[in-house]
Amino acid sequence: MKKKKELSLNTLYRIFIYVVLITLAISIIVPVGWVFVASIKENSEFYGSPWTMPKGFYFQNFIDAFEKANMGAYFMNSVIVTALALVILLVVALPAAYVLARYRFWGSKLINTLFMGGLFINVNYIVVPIFLMFVDADTLIRKIGGDGFFLNNLFVVALVYAATALPFTIYLLSGFFVTIPRDYEEAAYVDGSGYFRTMIKIMMPMAMPSIITVILFNFLSFWNEYVISMTLLTKDAKTLPVGLMNLMQAQRAAANYGQLYAGLVIVMLPTLILYIMVQKKLTQGMSLGGLKG
Repeated sequence: MKKKKELSLNTLYRIFIYVVLITLAISIIVPVGWVFVASIKENSEFYGSPWTMPKGFYFQNFIDAFEKANMGAYFMNSVIVTALALVILLVVALPAAYVLARYRFWGSKLINTLFMGGLFINVNYIVVPIFLMFVDADTLIRKIGGDGFFLNNLFVVALVYAATALPFTIYLLSGFFVTIPRDYEEAAYVDGSGYFRTMIKIMMPMAMPSIITVILFNFLSFWNEYVISMTLLTKDAKTLPVGLMNLMQAQRAAANYGQLYAGLVIVMLPTLILYIMVQKKLTQGMSLGGLKG
């Protein structure tokens, strides 16, 4: 009798979990699918029921979003900024995380503490001080006789992105490096491999699941970032989220909803494709990486 009760409770618990998971999946899939469907509708189709299927594939919405709304230029700016930020971040964070995880030296505990403290700093709170600092720097450069450098510069925005992502990235990567046995390094040293070569040839390939996790998380963060890019890019060189907000404001007034939803698809599609490509590596990296340590 007791076993039957336990079995029934387990069955009810599983049913409850499945219902919750299905509900969450529907709450995510339906809005995303609706945006994709709406992006291929003609403007006249939005005045009927919002749940009707499109009469055909109206690709002109994407052409107008790229050309008339300048989303193509914003898309390239986002690609450049995100790629630069990821490269800078990995070049700095990988050696730093490896050294902090595997070696002990004077000041290493203090550096680890400072990086851990950086996890609790909300980037949105320091955007204004960064902006004012860059304004002062550009003013000084103009007084010397040069042009402004720090504002409206995609490389500087990428540098700020990478700098703000360093604490979390180093925390995640160092947590993974700590779990790797030292036997691999000792064997490499016996074979005559130096510290740098051991890190590149031995440790980083073993840390690839965690590296892919870091790349995906930071790609999503950089690609969808709005506040920093809006603040530091005050002229035409805008990233995709800022351009999308401008498009939303313009198209609401013009009631051109197809072009608006096409812009939303342009923003979402790269992140969905990347997640589908690396979802297995992401799960592996989360289970083996810094969240374990």
